Amino acid sequence: MDEKAYTPDEVAQIFQISKHTVYELIKRGELQAFKIGNKMRIENAELERFKENMKAPAKKQPAEQSSPRSNTIIPIRLSGSHDFLVEHFAKQAARDLNLQIQPSFIGSLEGLMMLYRGQSDIAAVHLLDPASQEYNLPFIHQLFVYESILVIRLAVREQGFIVAKGNPKSILDFTDLTRKDIQFINRQKGAGTRFLLDSKLSGYGINPSKINGYGNEEWNHLSAASYISRGIADVTFGIHSAASHLGLDFVPVAKEQFDLVFRFTAENKHSLTELIQYLQSASFKDSLHDLEGYSIEDLGKIIYQTEELV
Repeated sequence: MDEKAYTPDEVAQIFQISKHTVYELIKRGELQAFKIGNKMRIENAELERFKENMKAPAKKQPAEQSSPRSNTIIPIRLSGSHDFLVEHFAKQAARDLNLQIQPSFIGSLEGLMMLYRGQSDIAAVHLLDPASQEYNLPFIHQLFVYESILVIRLAVREQGFIVAKGNPKSILDFTDLTRKDIQFINRQKGAGTRFLLDSKLSGYGINPSKINGYGNEEWNHLSAASYISRGIADVTFGIHSAASHLGLDFVPVAKEQFDLVFRFTAENKHSLTELIQYLQSASFKDSLHDLEGYSIEDLGKIIYQTEELV
C-alpha cells in the first residue's frame, strides 16, 4: 500500500510529453489516476502498465469479432473519504476484474454529494449524524429517494488522538486540546473525521476557537498525521492505521462505521455487481493485511438497499 505515486508533472518528464497530454490521457481513461484532495497522483504500477501498452502494437480486431462488453465498459468513479482499505479495494478490484476505477478522495460529505449528483458511482463514507448518533444512513435516506442504492459495510474503524511516540504532552481527552501548549491540526470541512470531532467537541461544551490550530486543515489522514511526525503539531484526530503507518502513538476515542454506497445505473450495473461480489469474496478478505485499527467482521454485509434491488 506504500507504493510511490507520481504527479502529472513527473509523469510528463518521464515520458517527455506535456503535462496537458498527461491530463488528456487521464481524461480518456488511458492512464488511471486518483485524487487526494485536489492533487492528482499516478501510481508506479500504473506507469509500468502504460509503458507496456505503449510497447505493444495495437491489434485491430474485425468488427464482428470485437467483444460486445468492450464497447460498454466505462470507468467506475469512486468518491469520498480517504481510507487505506478503500485504496486497497480499488487497486485489487481494478487488477483482478480488469476494471477502470477512478478514486477521488475528497471527504465523506462531498463524496456522497457527488454520488447524489450522478458524478460518481460509489461513495466511501463515515458520516456521524449528531441528532441520532447513527452513521451514514440518516444522510443516505435524506438524499436518495428514488435512486437504486446499495450500502455495504467495509469496516469498523478506530478514531482517536494521533500523538508523538510516548505521548510526551499527555494528551488523553478533548479538554487537553484547549491547553495553550498544544498545537492541533484538523481535517477539512465535510470529512467524516471532522463531523465526529465537532460532535465530540459539542458534547464536551468546547468552543473550537479555544483550540490552537483548529482552522489548519489537511485533506487526508496521512497528511494530518505527518504534522505530528515532523514535530509541527502535537496532535490530530484521525484513524489508528494512520498512526501505525508513521510509527506514532494513538489514543482511542471512538469506533465508527465505514460504508460503501453503490448507486446503480443502466451503464454501471454490470460492473458494480462484479465489484460487490468481489468485495464479499473470501479472496478479497484474504488479501487484507496490516489491519490494526480496523474490524472487518461485517465486511461485505448489506446495510441497506432500495426496494428496486430486493
